[in-house]
Amino acid sequence: MPSTQKIVMYDLAGADPDRRFSPYCWRIKLALAHKGLPVETIPWRFTDKAAIAFSGQEKVPVIVDGGRTVHDSWRIAEYLEDAYPDRPSLFGGAAGRGLARFVNGWTDSVVHPGLFRQVAADIADHVAEQDIAYFRESRERWVGTTLAAFCADREDRLPEFRRSLAPLRQTLAAQPFLAGETPSYADYAVFGSFQWARCISPVRLLEPDDPVHAWRARLLAAFDGFPGKATGYEP
Repeated sequence: MPSTQKIVMYDLAGADPDRRFSPYCWRIKLALAHKGLPVETIPWRFTDKAAIAFSGQEKVPVIVDGGRTVHDSWRIAEYLEDAYPDRPSLFGGAAGRGLARFVNGWTDSVVHPGLFRQVAADIADHVAEQDIAYFRESRERWVGTTLAAFCADREDRLPEFRRSLAPLRQTLAAQPFLAGETPSYADYAVFGSFQWARCISPVRLLEPDDPVHAWRARLLAAFDGFPGKATGYEP
C-alpha cells in the first residue's frame, strides 16, 4: 500500500547541492508534481553508491514510499500511476501509457545522445569533487576520447541535433503539449533531458521561434514555476 507520508527521492546533485541535473530524476520530479505528491529529495552523487545500495542497483532516481522502494524512472512513473489512481493521471489511460513508453524510448535513443554531444564537457565542471575522476573516466571510456574532444565540434553538430527534433517540433506546432492541451508523462520524459542540459550547460540549444522552445518555456513555468527556478543557466 502507498504511504500517507512524504515520498523520499534520491536525486543527483553537483558540487552545489542545489544543482540537480539528472534528466531521469527530473522526469520523476515533474511526475510527482503532476500527481500532487509531497516529496523530500536527498542529494546524491555518482560515487555514493552505498547510499542507494538498499535498492539493489547503483543509479538514481530511487524513491522510497513507505515500505516500498522503486528505481528506474519509467518503473517509478508506472508505480506512481498505479499506486495513486485517485490523483491526476500521468498517462491518461492504457493507450496513453503505451504512447508514453514510445516517447520515453525515443528520448533515450535520439534526444539524449544528441544532447550529450552538446553538454558532456560542461557536466565535468559541475560535478562534486569526489565524482570528477569517476565521471571523466567512465564517460571518456563510453565515447572513446576526452570529453573536450568529444564536444569540440558541438557548434557544428547543433543543426543536426535541431533537425532530430522534427517529430517533436511538428507536434508542438499544432498543440501546446505532446499530450494535447495539458502535459502528461510523455512531456516530462522529453523535458527532463532539456532540463538536464539547462542545469549543467550554457549552450543555447533552440532558436527562439522554435515551437520546442515555447513548449520548454511552458514546462519551465509549470507547477508554480519550480522547474524554472532550479539552479542552472538561462534556457
